[in-house]
Amino acid sequence: MKSLGLLLLLVLIWGVGLFAFAYRVAQSTPAPDPPEADAIVVLTGASTLRLEAAAELLEDGLGKRLLISGVNREATRKQVRDTVASAGRKFDCCVDLGFKAENTQGNARETAAWVAYHKYRTLIVVTADFHMPRALLELKAAMPKVQLYAYPVQTEAVDAHRWWAAGGDARRMIVEYSKYLVIAARSALLRFAHSAPKAGAGVNGMAPESDANRVAG
Repeated sequence: MKSLGLLLLLVLIWGVGLFAFAYRVAQSTPAPDPPEADAIVVLTGASTLRLEAAAELLEDGLGKRLLISGVNREATRKQVRDTVASAGRKFDCCVDLGFKAENTQGNARETAAWVAYHKYRTLIVVTADFHMPRALLELKAAMPKVQLYAYPVQTEAVDAHRWWAAGGDARRMIVEYSKYLVIAARSALLRFAHSAPKAGAGVNGMAPESDANRVAG
């Protein structure tokens, strides 16, 4: 009975967390204009709405350059440009295409390398609203010293305001929440591992004082 009670409690906590996560996503859009940053990155997906939003931010001068991360390796620059109706004169001079990323973790690695190359310190992150929480975790882990400004975009992939009303939307939200929990747990474990003192270390990571090193009283 205790095991069953514990299982029910865990399910309840998970369910409450799911609704809190979905509420956070729903309240994130429409996103206010972000502050001006060094650059912009957009994480690609099935919808082109996030590409449109990122291109508009670039044209408005909110970033010097734009990285489109996770571009299909068979796509050409012209094909990418043609899918972005809001692409203006800055697209030709100030947009970089990243072809290496195949998932969110890959997006983070690709973005981190690009940011380090250009020595950027601030970055606007554009992706789908339901994807933003997990994307920020991955990007922060890859670039802990870079200031990130979230610019979530509502897409047709998930209706975050009524996700529970459609089977496809509910499944997508549950999967995204579950992935978020995994990444959040991994990040917490890594932080704990980095902050824990090494074996044999004393306070603040200093070696404990031995009898030979003590000053005689």
